[in-house]
Amino acid sequence: MQRIEHRACFGGWQDVHRHRSDTLDCDMNIGVYLPPQAATQRCPVLYWLSGLTCTEQNAITKAGMQRYAAEHGLIVVTPDTSPRGAGVADADGYDLGLGAGFYVDATQAPWAAHYRMHDYIARELPAWIEANFQASDARSISGHSMGGHGALVIALRHPGRYRSVSAFAPIVAPTQVPWGQKALRAYLGDDESAWREWDSCALIEHATQRLPLLVDQGDADEFLATQLRPDLLQAACSAAQHPLTLRLQPGYDHSYYFIASFIGEHMAWHAAALSR
Repeated sequence: MQRIEHRACFGGWQDVHRHRSDTLDCDMNIGVYLPPQAATQRCPVLYWLSGLTCTEQNAITKAGMQRYAAEHGLIVVTPDTSPRGAGVADADGYDLGLGAGFYVDATQAPWAAHYRMHDYIARELPAWIEANFQASDARSISGHSMGGHGALVIALRHPGRYRSVSAFAPIVAPTQVPWGQKALRAYLGDDESAWREWDSCALIEHATQRLPLLVDQGDADEFLATQLRPDLLQAACSAAQHPLTLRLQPGYDHSYYFIASFIGEHMAWHAAALSR
C-alpha cells in the first residue's frame, strides 16, 4: 500500500492510502483517521460510506468526524464510492458508473468486471484495515444518501458483523425510486426479484438480527419525496417490529452542512455500541 496523505488532526492523523483491491481489480483510495489512542492500543472502527459523486475526500474534509473520533477513540475509514482507473466502465450522468457504485455486487456486463463494492466493503476492506492498522474487529457502519443505503444494506445482510449502524438521508428503498431503479437494472439486470436483496425495506422483512437503526433526514432535502422516502423505512420497521430511530430534522437539506450538524451524535451512538 502507499500512503498519499498524512495530516495531523485533533491529536491523531488523517491519512489517505492507496491499495490494490483484488475484489474490484483496481487501485482504491481510502481515508483512514487514526485517533491519538491508536498510538498505543487497538481501536474500534467506524466505516463511513459516501454518496453519489463523492470520493474518499468528501467526508474527511466536510463532515468534521475527526474531532469526535479522537474524543471516542475511533478509527474512521472512508473508502471511495466506486472502482476507478483504466478499463473501469463508466456511463453518462452522475448516478451510474464512476462515483456511483451503489454498494452492490454487479452481475451484468460491463459492470461485473469491477463493480463489486458490497464485497469490497463487507469483506476485503475490513480484512485490510485490521491487518495494517491498530484496528480491532469491533466495527460499526454509517453513510450518507447512496452510502446510507449501503450502510443499512450491508449491516442487514451480515448480521453480527457490525455493532451499530446509522445513516443520513439514505436511499432506503432503491427498488422503488428512480436512482435505485436505474442502478439496479444496470448492475443486476431486469429481474426485479434480484433487486430486493439490495433494498433495506425488503431486507428488514426477514432480518434475523434486530440491530437498531438510527436515521437522520432533513425535511428540506430536495430529494426527500422522490428518491429517499424514509416513510417506507418507517413502515417496513413498524411491520417487522424492527427498532428504528428516525429523526426528521427541520430546515436541513441533503448537504454536508446537515451531516456536520449531527455527526457528533452519530459518533457517540457508535462509540457506545463499540464499547460494549
